[in-house]
Amino acid sequence: MHLRDFMKLKNWVVIGDVDNPLKYANQIRNELKEKGYKVYSVHPQGTGFTYKSLKDIKGEIDVVDLCINPVDGLDYIKEIIEMGIKYVLIQPGAGSEKIIAFLNQNQVVVLEGCALVGIRLY
Repeated sequence: MHLRDFMKLKNWVVIGDVDNPLKYANQIRNELKEKGYKVYSVHPQGTGFTYKSLKDIKGEIDVVDLCINPVDGLDYIKEIIEMGIKYVLIQPGAGSEKIIAFLNQNQVVVLEGCALVGIRLY
């Protein structure tokens, strides 16, 4: 699957420091919203409109964009598997061999890449 295919999916979750305007997670969330995607925000602290857990989201989730350090990301990977989410985009620096192997073993389509590139190209 190519980044172009991920960008056709319309219900996204960005996991990371989405409330910090200096972080890529914030920029990704904002640009996805500007392009008409339904976007949920998740961060371990879960403040404001940001959920603490994927399980707290009531809407449909097509893609999880992992934009958080791999240690914290591993906990969310377990939720992704439990919830049956089938697509994960891993931003540079957010992945690890363990995360990728775990997702692959559970038939999740994994792509390492940058959502900002996808938003701007497709």
